[in-house]
Amino acid sequence: MALLYNLALRTGFLLLTPRFIYDAVKKGKYAAGFKQRLGYVPEFRSSTSATVLLHCVSVGETNAALPLARRLKERFPDISLVLSTTTKTGQELAAQTYAGIADLIVYFPFDFPGSVRRFLRAIRPDLVLLTETELWYNFIHTSAKTGTRVAIVNGRLSGRSYRRYARVTGFMKRLLSYVDLALMQSDTDAERVLSLGIAPEKVHVTGNLKFDISDVPAQDRLTDEFRGRFCINANSPLILAASTHEPEEQMLIAALQSLRKHAPDEAPRLMLVPRHPERFNAVARLVESAGFTVARRSFAPSEADTKANVIVLDSVGELRSAYPLADIVFVGGSLIPHGGQSIFEPAAAGRAIVTGPYTANFDAAVKEFISRDAIIQLSEATAESLAAVFADLLNDHERRDLLGRNAASVLRSNRGAVDRTLDMLSPLVGSRR
Repeated sequence: MALLYNLALRTGFLLLTPRFIYDAVKKGKYAAGFKQRLGYVPEFRSSTSATVLLHCVSVGETNAALPLARRLKERFPDISLVLSTTTKTGQELAAQTYAGIADLIVYFPFDFPGSVRRFLRAIRPDLVLLTETELWYNFIHTSAKTGTRVAIVNGRLSGRSYRRYARVTGFMKRLLSYVDLALMQSDTDAERVLSLGIAPEKVHVTGNLKFDISDVPAQDRLTDEFRGRFCINANSPLILAASTHEPEEQMLIAALQSLRKHAPDEAPRLMLVPRHPERFNAVARLVESAGFTVARRSFAPSEADTKANVIVLDSVGELRSAYPLADIVFVGGSLIPHGGQSIFEPAAAGRAIVTGPYTANFDAAVKEFISRDAIIQLSEATAESLAAVFADLLNDHERRDLLGRNAASVLRSNRGAVDRTLDMLSPLVGSRR
């Protein structure tokens, strides 16, 4: 099975080669870090007791793992911490938020045997922490064979991922035999990974690290900068649409048009934060084509910024600072079958949260928030549904405040995943196979 896996990887890579070449010419996201992803990362020779590699795929995982990284360095000040990501946006965010925490930030290698060996020879980790569902056979197998401990942290197996893995249970059982510890978010996640064949004594439920995200302070300087530059105040309510995907912006713009039509004097402003940076320009053009004035964070400040109908936050790593400015936060990726983006950051800011019907990526958390009246989830993915719920919340200040307080309360009552994770990891830090 391992031979078939490697054959499939190489075939897929060859098929994608034209895309990589095109991206290299255009300096796109797929070409970013290409050399490092082949395993050619800077050699890292730690002078401390142990080297821990923390792998986060992209922005969401990088944000979620930040409290764990901070506390890991506090509890074990002698370790060296290397952070890896897969995406360009993850690298950019890590460079900002892990300064002073990570000793080195690199791209995670392609899962080819040669790339993995080069990467591990350069970094020489004693312990590897893989976030959520990063189950790469060659990386895990080679790490274990060279004496490196491997742990899954904040582990999650969505229904879609589980069904895919369940088709190759024998292969997954072999892969998971090289994992020392699987720290899962929920009982459902634990049951799924157990059914794939991992030894029961390796599996523990430690909770979702994202509930501890309120441990990370907001960037107050940026919040004040946004407030002043875009003239955000109580006279003009702000709807913040976070981590949006195509075609969600179209629906949000249509909802804004409806709100302005029915109450032109009390119409809110909209801040759009597209999930993928390569769509920033297209989203700005979409706003303009709808007849709205637009301000862009990446452009030089101007007087027009204070009155723009729509603000496009076309930057990486600054969304957290914008949440405290919003009256309502819509969480993207949920009006399409993507599975939704994180609801934890706006909850930490105590905002009224609205999401679409597609939230499989955060199923357990969304159910918890709904049960405690801490979120509004639409039953239909339409502009009309968005406009209706926005109008209701804009007209009911007390309801918005209650939703925000309840959301912050849900976070507080579910905190502790970082401490539970560290307690379980402690025996592995500094030890080798």
